[in-house]
Amino acid sequence: MGAASDDQAGRVFLAGIHVGDLCSGTVAEVARPQGVAVTLDGFSAYPLGTVWPLDVSWRWNMAAAVKVGQRITAEVIAVDLDEGRVRLAMTATENPELWEFLKSRQRGEILSGTVAAIERFGVFVSLDNGPDHPVFPGVGFITIPELSWRHAEAVSDVVQVGQRVSCEFLQFDTWNGEARLSLRAMQPDPFEVFVEGITVGQTLHGQITKVIPFGVFVRVADGIEGLIHLRELTWTPVETPEDVVQVGDRVTVVVIEIDRERRRLTLSRRQVSPDLR
Repeated sequence: MGAASDDQAGRVFLAGIHVGDLCSGTVAEVARPQGVAVTLDGFSAYPLGTVWPLDVSWRWNMAAAVKVGQRITAEVIAVDLDEGRVRLAMTATENPELWEFLKSRQRGEILSGTVAAIERFGVFVSLDNGPDHPVFPGVGFITIPELSWRHAEAVSDVVQVGQRVSCEFLQFDTWNGEARLSLRAMQPDPFEVFVEGITVGQTLHGQITKVIPFGVFVRVADGIEGLIHLRELTWTPVETPEDVVQVGDRVTVVVIEIDRERRRLTLSRRQVSPDLR
């Protein structure tokens, strides 16, 4: 009965806590991979607070940043009444100016800055009027897919260090203390522009760019590719695409499906002619 009573009391205590609140307490345990268990002030029966390893510090590893018995103050970033736990972020109180700046951003907001560094996994941006990041070259970050609608062989084909950019704010990455940004959102989606001018049943001309086991990809415009499934290559069944086409071949195709939501264009080669073998 004691444990059940404590659990109920814990849920009642957590019901008064909300995302964004600051909570203080004492570190009860430091363990990988679970993180830091915290006994919150006002409820001593067992630790209700948890700080995940990446929410402990942006400067130090978990073991160096916190010890059992240490007093901490952290911001609430999630409350789970079913589990009877609250997730905390010490990073919020470690870097209050940065945290407040990122929290105040709105999805869709346009942020400008300067490309600070280019890495294989994305681009760091130093934001105008934004605080410095304690670890990274910039508080803004653009992942590779959000750089451009079109495929680029190298990030440097899209941006250069020192270049001025304006991006759309996507989200606050609480683990890394970053503003996730999109550069491609500032440009029209070429797929949407292209499909505005075509219809199902329309004939297009293109070049095969890639052969895969179940079909081929065809470039029908700059940056626009469609898929021909194996069954749509010829009226006569074939085992592999290479039986009838190769990369680089010019082909005439018919549009059989336009999927705007998934940005997919499905094509047919065999429907161009009933005699196609």
